[in-house]
Amino acid sequence: MNRIPGDRHSGPTRRALLTAGAGAALAAGCARGGASGAPAAEPSGTATPTAAAGGITPGVMTLFKDPGYNFNGLLALGASGAGAAEVGEVLTAVNTINDSGLSAQSYVKTFRALGDRLLKAPPGAPADPRTKQFRALRAAQYYGQALFFVLGSDDPGSEEQLYKAGRGAWDTFCDLCEPAPVKANVPYGSTPLPVWFFRPDTRDTPRPTVILTNGSDGQNVDMWTYGVPAALDRGWNALVYDGPGQGQLLFVDQVVFTPTWEKAVTPLVDWLSARPDVDPDRIALTGLSMAGDLAPRAAAFETRIAALVAMPGCLEPWLGFPPEIRQILTPDKQETNDIWNKEVVPELPPDAADVMKKRFEPFSIPAMLEARQGKLFTDFYTPATRIQALTITDVVGRIKAPTLVLDYEGEQFYPGQPRRMYDALTSPKDYLKLTAAEGAQLHCSPMAPQLHCEVVFDWLQKTLPDR
Repeated sequence: MNRIPGDRHSGPTRRALLTAGAGAALAAGCARGGASGAPAAEPSGTATPTAAAGGITPGVMTLFKDPGYNFNGLLALGASGAGAAEVGEVLTAVNTINDSGLSAQSYVKTFRALGDRLLKAPPGAPADPRTKQFRALRAAQYYGQALFFVLGSDDPGSEEQLYKAGRGAWDTFCDLCEPAPVKANVPYGSTPLPVWFFRPDTRDTPRPTVILTNGSDGQNVDMWTYGVPAALDRGWNALVYDGPGQGQLLFVDQVVFTPTWEKAVTPLVDWLSARPDVDPDRIALTGLSMAGDLAPRAAAFETRIAALVAMPGCLEPWLGFPPEIRQILTPDKQETNDIWNKEVVPELPPDAADVMKKRFEPFSIPAMLEARQGKLFTDFYTPATRIQALTITDVVGRIKAPTLVLDYEGEQFYPGQPRRMYDALTSPKDYLKLTAAEGAQLHCSPMAPQLHCEVVFDWLQKTLPDR
């Protein structure tokens, strides 16, 4: 987006707005909506922190006063229903953090210690395999909580190590599942995609299968909460994977997001279709958070996708950033980076700078590596244009698969976009908004993932019925 003419000399006002907007962006890629669901004439992206955390999260739903931390805490609490957290553990951690003074440091320290503790034996008798299994799953959740804020802590260089701790806990959990998921590496360019293929049993009976797609900073454990048990309970297979810009590919292999997500999904469909326990005519694709953009992009070109769910529908991830951030980007790289480095960065307080490090790292390896050194990136233009390139307004009409578009009351990151996607679809389609009356408000219904899965899998069952 071009900067507003004459804005160069309005620095202090713009910087003040930028700082406030950047704070709102902290929760914007969570992987972690207005009441009517109708799109605004000019969707502005992220709501203000007050709108996100005020009346829409009343009373005990406000774990932390800061809406970014609160949203992540609610995600952890909501995961309890799937065994991926424990209510008492999360609330105790919340109390510890608040008593210490809410900060990235206290948040990371508390949840990381909780993950470490759960990988040890519990009090009393030695842990049996089932106990070890779900303690590892909860540890993966808590490491993921710490990972989200580690770049703002006093040890940002531990990011890869912390990711690997969570990944190790996830793999320990998977190895103890019965049956254990099939682990494989699916070809993708020079860096294969790690996959975990969950099955109800080991028979070669062809079954419907759902490919679960994470968002811009979710972890594998989130795909457990938002789909794997629901799929298995209904006799479906479920595929969890790291795509470019996610998990192993980001934190270890240093591969950023691609705007052509079908290049990641097509190899997955090839791999699944070759298996005797997969019905190739009943392969569904879901996308959580920013993957509400990625999955529809893939379905627009990968025609073997038989059903699609966007959670929520997202056409332009760039609109998930505050307008004060978006207006920094101009068509000229040098001009953009001069504005960023000379006008904006010097005025950014540390917490807002930490927000930007987190938001931009999946789109720029230099930004990620600089953040691990406690530095703020200097090239704003490159990752910003990569985020812009994720826009799918020009391809959503190509989707042929039946599609469910979810929306959420109080959707704070892509307001209006789910309805815009629904209106643009030409395939068979359904639109559903989850509400505060159900306890399912906010982006991805962090407090109601069980309800979320019921809605999604009831629709999948209806759309791809048993044959």
